[in-house]
Amino acid sequence: MRRKSVAVLDIRSSELTAVVGERGVNNTFIIKSKYTCTFDGYAEGKLLDEDGFVCAVKDVVKSTLTAAGKIKSFYVGIPGEFIKVVNTDKVIGFQSVKKITRADCDYLAGMSAPKDTAEYQTIRHSCLYYVLSDKRKIINPVGVLSDSLQGKFCFYRCKNEFVNILLRAFREFSAVEEINLIPTVYAEAVYLVPPEQRDEYAVLFDLGYISSDYSVVCGNGLAFSESFSVGIGHIAVYLMTELDVPFDVASSFLSMVNLNAKETYGAFAECTYEGKTYKFAMSVLRDKIREGLDGICETMEECRQSFTGRILDGKPVNITGEGVNAIRGTVEHISNRLVKNVEIISPAVPYYDKPQFSSLLSLLNTALEDA
Repeated sequence: MRRKSVAVLDIRSSELTAVVGERGVNNTFIIKSKYTCTFDGYAEGKLLDEDGFVCAVKDVVKSTLTAAGKIKSFYVGIPGEFIKVVNTDKVIGFQSVKKITRADCDYLAGMSAPKDTAEYQTIRHSCLYYVLSDKRKIINPVGVLSDSLQGKFCFYRCKNEFVNILLRAFREFSAVEEINLIPTVYAEAVYLVPPEQRDEYAVLFDLGYISSDYSVVCGNGLAFSESFSVGIGHIAVYLMTELDVPFDVASSFLSMVNLNAKETYGAFAECTYEGKTYKFAMSVLRDKIREGLDGICETMEECRQSFTGRILDGKPVNITGEGVNAIRGTVEHISNRLVKNVEIISPAVPYYDKPQFSSLLSLLNTALEDA
């Protein structure tokens, strides 16, 4: 029996990656091709360089088509910066007790859907949970007896401006007949967070390079999601400004520092760049990096306070993304600063069991389920 393959494009805030993959044994994946290209990224819901982004997309798609042969459809992950999550709560009643059907669920979703506008279009929807007439909450009501059905839905609305730019990048590839859009925040939530955690409310934080996402996961959807244009890259910019060093030097210092290391008098970090040597005390670098991380923690706390649906004080923060391992001790510092249990979450797949691969494999998982 031939395995089903899909082509996926993962758009992060500093690079994008295209893969062709298929399902392996025990819910693992077989990656048949993988191409990555850097670009200037995005912030505040805007691409920093539209033409550069288009070129980067063309680069990885062309490489993918060359290596994999005929590909009729591409699944594209839409970053949280270009997604607006809209929650609705609707109920329908029946004349008498009946078995709930899939058509009933679809009808309820249809009457709950927000209308597309000139600015946004709905690219996907999911249901957090359903409520039956006896007040029971259930994830899948099909076949269950009830005389009413209430649904707490989540609609993922994508910026049309971003979709149009994306389609412009694919325009020259006539072999690709279909572009399927997947909200990355949704894909990560349902793939990374175990169902038993999603039955209640769970917090998922994707720490990126330029942009990060804070989401509250419930059932098969998101009860809340907020993206903000702050990430590990901004800490490098902060170091660059505070220490008056080139950006590449500041980035190198990030990987040299361990926030958990004991303070050692006279310890220095040194970096040579373009023939010039830059040297700073480790204590100075740690203090500056902690200040940068404190800014991220403050934004996370603002997101927590913005979600009013349920008290999250006792919930751990599941953290993922390429920013997690960029600076040693990041997770511990965030945990101490927020006074919360912070747990690293990543794909349970050999070699790809690292936070930087979370969005890619989450999208691949969703694409394979959709195909």
